Amino acid sequence: MAFEELKKRQSLVWGAGSYEGFPEHYVPLLDHLARALDPRPGERVLDVGTGTGALATRLARTGADVTGLDLAPALIETARSLAREEGADVRYDVGDAEELPYETASFDAVTSCVGSIFAPDHEAVARELARVCRPGGRLALGHWSSEHGTVDMFKVMAPYMPAPPPGAGSPFQWGDREYVERRLGEDFDLRFEEGDAPQEGASGEEVWELFSTVYGPTRVLADSLDPERCEELHRVFADFYEGFRTDGGVHQPRPYLVVLGTRRG
Repeated sequence: MAFEELKKRQSLVWGAGSYEGFPEHYVPLLDHLARALDPRPGERVLDVGTGTGALATRLARTGADVTGLDLAPALIETARSLAREEGADVRYDVGDAEELPYETASFDAVTSCVGSIFAPDHEAVARELARVCRPGGRLALGHWSSEHGTVDMFKVMAPYMPAPPPGAGSPFQWGDREYVERRLGEDFDLRFEEGDAPQEGASGEEVWELFSTVYGPTRVLADSLDPERCEELHRVFADFYEGFRTDGGVHQPRPYLVVLGTRRG
């Protein structure tokens, strides 16, 4: 199934914000994946949907031979710039998770931190993750929960967003164990771990400011609305996060699912 127009839009939307400031808000998930994958020096590792390279950089520090891929050229450009600044040895490519530009069985480990979940054709993504991972190689994927957390934030935004094209998968389906088993279980021996990467901020207004400036999809959505409709989104979004207020500010639990696998031979 082709979703070329949607992916063309995604490649621009995800690069519209200053995304390099966003991964600090899900450090527990990044650290969990890096620890679980535990790459060794010289291992060939692919990070799919790398964004601005937060996970790829962590993995490269182990001495692994890391490649990061993303659909958004602007994100890859930023990732390359950050890598130069940090002295990280990472190769970055622009490419599609549904059609990875690499040879079969060319990586010892394949990972993605809430990146590949946004590709609309889930069957193609699963097929490609398996194809490029060598027999005996490792898989480590970080997915937001399908039940609550980030999915609730997207529900707040949904009335203001254009409808996805027919047949496009939801990113939150990847947060369901049975769904993942159906997509990846034939090619990988799977196991699962869980954790939480809470969204925090001084207030709901501060979280809105973060998402509407740094997070490309929310920024583009806000810019696409007329002023009255945008202010309505602003209000309901900030109010949603105010519902998670504690004595120390806003603290919204964001459970995640880590998918770990070994490629069948």
